[in-house]
Amino acid sequence: MMEDLTLIQLWKSYNQQMEENLQLNKSNAAEILKIKVKSAIVSMKPIKLFTVLVGIVWVFFVDSVLFTTFDYVNTFFLVSAITQVVLTKLAIGIYLYQLALIDKVDVENNIVTVQEKIANLQASSLWVARLMFLQLPVWTTFYWNEEMLSNREYFLHGVQLVVTISFSVISIWLFLNIKMENREKKWFKILFHGKEWDSTIHAMGMLDQINRFKK
Repeated sequence: MMEDLTLIQLWKSYNQQMEENLQLNKSNAAEILKIKVKSAIVSMKPIKLFTVLVGIVWVFFVDSVLFTTFDYVNTFFLVSAITQVVLTKLAIGIYLYQLALIDKVDVENNIVTVQEKIANLQASSLWVARLMFLQLPVWTTFYWNEEMLSNREYFLHGVQLVVTISFSVISIWLFLNIKMENREKKWFKILFHGKEWDSTIHAMGMLDQINRFKK
């Protein structure tokens, strides 16, 4: 009888030790994943900073051209350049918001809070892409001028019209369809890949793992 009690106690002690070891392993794994999440998010910062700097240089250049040629440049160039530079400025603003958001990601916070911040990073990345694709038509119109339109080269005019309409349709379609609901579609995966996008996907996956460890 005593031997049976001893065996039962040993078994309970062993189970308790196993459970403690399991919890410790889960805790260690969760901590490692938190470090990886932070690393994945921070790794996006250099490319975003570089993009912001390039964007600022480009905007400064276009604004300078517009300022110095405003009085005599043709209307097509003026409208195209203003549209492009305004959209670029909006994109730069979103990138600055993303950089601020990256600095605010604290993996020690509630997992849901971290997930919300990463979801905001993803959503704002989609908005940048939508704004950039919305620029497509103006790259086919900035070189138009009255002389070009007044000549009778109808074939070239037809080609130009087809190109501009095609770019307009594509840009509007992408603007309307670039959203998270389409993330599993082939065209979406072709457009969105690389460090900026993949890092958020990996981070979200690791946060889900941490959540499972805590259950």
